[in-house]
Amino acid sequence: QVQLVESGGGLVQAGDSLRLSCAASGRTFTSYDMGWFRQAPGKEREFVAAIRWSSGSPYYADSVKGRFTISRDNAKNTVYLEMNSLKPEDTGVYYCAAAATSSRLRVGEVDYWGQGTQVTVSS
Repeated sequence: QVQLVESGGGLVQAGDSLRLSCAASGRTFTSYDMGWFRQAPGKEREFVAAIRWSSGSPYYADSVKGRFTISRDNAKNTVYLEMNSLKPEDTGVYYCAAAATSSRLRVGEVDYWGQGTQVTVSS
């Protein structure tokens, strides 16, 4: 069992930066690939980024490539999402997610979800 708790969301202006954190509890944290999804009002939840636990290899949605960076600290059981050059279209609730493989995670086959943290980017 893995519990995920996100933090770091807030209200920022376009062009600003934010860093989200996801603290995981549970003995098997390092067995899971981790990632972030987001959901804008009236839209479906979409994949943002993922990172493999073994190699640290990252994967990104095209919409955030070059602006967002995902990382993890296995010693702290924490995954991060550094978001730069934020745009109003980045607004939404950001969810941390864990899955057995990054390929499953990227298509939404998630084993565990966090409760979400709100990110609002004003123009």
